[in-house]
Amino acid sequence: SQYPTDETKIASERIGHIGQGVREQDLEFLTWAIKAQVNAGAHIIDLCVDELSVYPEERHEFMRWIVKTAQTICPEVSYAVDSSDPNTLQAGLAVYDMSLSRPAINSVSLEPGRDVVIDIGKAAGAMIFANGSGESGMPQNAAERIDNLTRLMTLMDERNVPISDRYLDPLVFPVGAGPEYGVDYLDAVKGLREKFPDVHIFGGLSNVSFGLPRRKLLNDAFIRLSMAAGCDAVMIDPIMNPLSEIVAPPANEEDYKLAAAVMTAEDEFGLKFLKYVRSQG
Repeated sequence: SQYPTDETKIASERIGHIGQGVREQDLEFLTWAIKAQVNAGAHIIDLCVDELSVYPEERHEFMRWIVKTAQTICPEVSYAVDSSDPNTLQAGLAVYDMSLSRPAINSVSLEPGRDVVIDIGKAAGAMIFANGSGESGMPQNAAERIDNLTRLMTLMDERNVPISDRYLDPLVFPVGAGPEYGVDYLDAVKGLREKFPDVHIFGGLSNVSFGLPRRKLLNDAFIRLSMAAGCDAVMIDPIMNPLSEIVAPPANEEDYKLAAAVMTAEDEFGLKFLKYVRSQG
């Protein structure tokens, strides 16, 4: 394990970063990081190198290396090739060993020039992640999320993408930045599930707790609410938030209710939750 075993050193120990591990080709760290996720139940591991370089050719090389390396480390799971640059996506798919697993591609949106991602994914036989951003920016409410993703569904219909290969992401924003953001996402999930009963719906659910204390608790509550709303897949850290705990009754009902109230804006700005957390010491 890369995590310090001496509890006295946890506060000061430097924990490795994925980007650092890729840049330095640190196989020990990357093996630990990927296997830890897979052993905790992850079915798809996301691979993104955009932050590593502003130069396209360097990003392409990083992507080719991490795809080949990750498939060597854990060949039994799928990997999502993730980039804002379609050419970087193609670089990753070009070296992806389809005999080991199916890739996913992350992601298509209505942003200008992004629709080509559907064609790239369809040609590779990949699962296609579609996010709810619009032509000019992020969605402002549930209705915009539903409208944007409905338009993407039409584009995928036109290209005959199998419904089972489509993963819709209505986009999760931190409730610390806007108390309505949790409700916006949950309402979008409900609306999309009503319109498209057979499509996959997911999202980066841990984004919701960014900047707040007790993130595991808040994430647990939001994951439960998202699944109840219609999510059939989740993008989470299964080490922090094991699904075995999510599908079981909450260990502490009071904690759960307080956290859920933040997610649904019943406790606007989380004032009651924050007061409760401070009272716990």
